[in-house]
Amino acid sequence: MSQTALAIRHVAFEDLGVLGPLLTERGYSIRYLDVGIDPIDTMALSSPDLVVVLGGPIGVYETDPYPFLVHERTAIAARLALGKSTLGICLGAQLIAQALGAEVRSTGRVEIGYGLLELTDLGRKSILAGLESMPVLHWHGDQFEIPEGAARLAQTPGFPNQAFGIGKQILGLQFHLETDHTQIERWLIGHAHELATHRLDPGKLRHEAAKFGPHLAQVARQVFSAWLDQL
Repeated sequence: MSQTALAIRHVAFEDLGVLGPLLTERGYSIRYLDVGIDPIDTMALSSPDLVVVLGGPIGVYETDPYPFLVHERTAIAARLALGKSTLGICLGAQLIAQALGAEVRSTGRVEIGYGLLELTDLGRKSILAGLESMPVLHWHGDQFEIPEGAARLAQTPGFPNQAFGIGKQILGLQFHLETDHTQIERWLIGHAHELATHRLDPGKLRHEAAKFGPHLAQVARQVFSAWLDQL
């Protein structure tokens, strides 16, 4: 009987990326739930063997304009209480952090593009070890605090909390390790307004994706494989 993986998706182009084929190769049956369209409740999140909460262009604190965030956070908190395998990426990591009682806030600035990642001492001993001094894709403006009892694993100069882990089952990544660089054009189109607002050049991001993406995809598979191996 195959294992089940549930991906919580906030926008269509921020999907499982390179993680999808890896899960399929390992025999996982993958299903997506689209936030705001499909019901995201405790029952939906409690049964899968693995839940991946993906990114999106909203903040966890924007519950008035996006009330589904309340139900999503409640469902995530219930799953975490069960100790079941959960991966959060960007907004997903922020939702996990908030569900565990940590503060998530806007920084008033953004970190967008490929940039070096620095691991903490604990990070160098973790499944993220292969990412030391690796340019990864950043696309965020909010910052999570490290939840109580979690290990802080990575940082950048502008955002000191880039990853955290709790035991072997829970992993939160602020950066986008999952992104398929061959699909970067979907990101550039989908986030066109944000790029224009911050006067960021899509051409530069396109060049960085071509330069760093192929090797990063290989390392990402290794990192995700190491995490899945320990579940």
